[in-house]
Amino acid sequence: MNDKTIPIVLGVSGHLTIREEDREPLKHAVAKVIATLRARCPATDLVMLNSLAAGADLLCADVAQSMDVPLIAALPLSRADFETDFDEATLARFRMHCDNAIDCYTVPAIEPLPETPSRDFAYRQAGIHVATFAHVLIALWDGEDPTPHGCGTSSAVDFALHGSYRPAIGAAIDASQAVYHIYTPRGDRADAPAGTTRFLGDEQRFDELLARTDEFNRLARQTEPAAYPILETDGSDATLERIKTVHAVAETLSNANGERYRRILALLAAMSTAVTIAFLLYDEVELHWMILVCGIVLLGAFLLSRLAARLACHRRYIEYRMLEESLRVQAYLRYAGSTVQPAALLSWTQKEEAGWVAAALAALGLAGPAKESHSIRDCWIEGQRRYHAAAGKKAQKRQRTSERIVRTALWISVTVYLVSLLFEVVNGLFRLLPTVDAELYRTTIKILLGSVSAATLFVSNYYGKLSLSRKVGDHSKMERFFAEMTRRLAEQGQTDELLAHTAHEELIENGNWCSYQRDNTPDFNL
Repeated sequence: MNDKTIPIVLGVSGHLTIREEDREPLKHAVAKVIATLRARCPATDLVMLNSLAAGADLLCADVAQSMDVPLIAALPLSRADFETDFDEATLARFRMHCDNAIDCYTVPAIEPLPETPSRDFAYRQAGIHVATFAHVLIALWDGEDPTPHGCGTSSAVDFALHGSYRPAIGAAIDASQAVYHIYTPRGDRADAPAGTTRFLGDEQRFDELLARTDEFNRLARQTEPAAYPILETDGSDATLERIKTVHAVAETLSNANGERYRRILALLAAMSTAVTIAFLLYDEVELHWMILVCGIVLLGAFLLSRLAARLACHRRYIEYRMLEESLRVQAYLRYAGSTVQPAALLSWTQKEEAGWVAAALAALGLAGPAKESHSIRDCWIEGQRRYHAAAGKKAQKRQRTSERIVRTALWISVTVYLVSLLFEVVNGLFRLLPTVDAELYRTTIKILLGSVSAATLFVSNYYGKLSLSRKVGDHSKMERFFAEMTRRLAEQGQTDELLAHTAHEELIENGNWCSYQRDNTPDFNL
């Protein structure tokens, strides 16, 4: 797989017992789903997340192998313990798929541990992991309703569609809410031909998830990410290295689209000002050719607005920034040795506005627990405090520039008004300046006042959409937050609770930024 891209993860769940006559139709149906997704996402690698239980899981693993789809083996128990579930005929297949998998690990408990964890509890955790960390669940299932606290395929479908489990930390992920139900009869009962496939879930949301993921991957393949890494590591943790690489790509793409967005914003603001001044000259000075200038500028602004929409630079700037910030949090959590998943800490609004980002976090976090834990005090907590302090000062400087321009425009307007008032009193009331062309003077005053207004319009169109006052406030709040986290870290130690709290607050702050930035679309306002 390409380390710069986000894979589409195909989760698998199904019945343990499959009728012999149904095997080929079921294999054909699974292969068709894989081929369909591969065709819809040409820039994206597919990977199968599979617990490799007997029956449907191994059948799907066989299909994946035949279609060159890499496998991640997420086992409910340790490999040695899980092997006792297999008979002699299927054990060899299980071992072969484990050995060929790009990763093989035991799924950590997602729900709170009971006093005496059972095998069924372990199977349930594996079902939650596969169903909710995948972009889509392929369910070889007869369609029966789930049982409360169950661990079968019906429960896995419920996990995927409704997030019907209670994690120990955060909320249910439900990143995709998409299931391909491949009808799989059990026993003598068959309500439809084996392999009959239907889609369950929010199809529009799933379509967008695939489109956004493939769009990012297409751009990622053409992008050389920034040279500096988010963390200095020894490269021994492949999952962390992949997160770091995709983070660097997301940061590079977000910055590039942000620059493009701001250039378009500045040009549109300048065009608004130019139209205002040109119309004043047309109306007041009777420079009739200025009406052509107005038309040309308006046409240029319209074309620029269309270009901005086609480039989608504003949306990409925001969404790739959300991905970048979320991956940075994910990298720090893994570096700290925590099992906390940032996808479980995102707010409902964030998942609604960019569900593909939540799914990407889940896909990139697929791995067993980190083998080592490190202190994140300096690289994360203190590093973010210093970042927000510096970024806050930069935003304050830009805000002062904006305020200075508005204040200067106000004083110029007041000065011009007072001069015109004095002129009207002196010449209009007392007629002390009979040789002065009053109409020329009044026209000049109108153009001056209109130009000052146009300059103010430029400021409101450009600086106003940069939301500088919000940025200053946000950076100030987050600087104080990370200072408080430094204090708590010294008092409480590096616990999962503290890490989850820090990650949650940082993700929410980024979500707030994304929300108000969405209103600042590049458009042509007069």
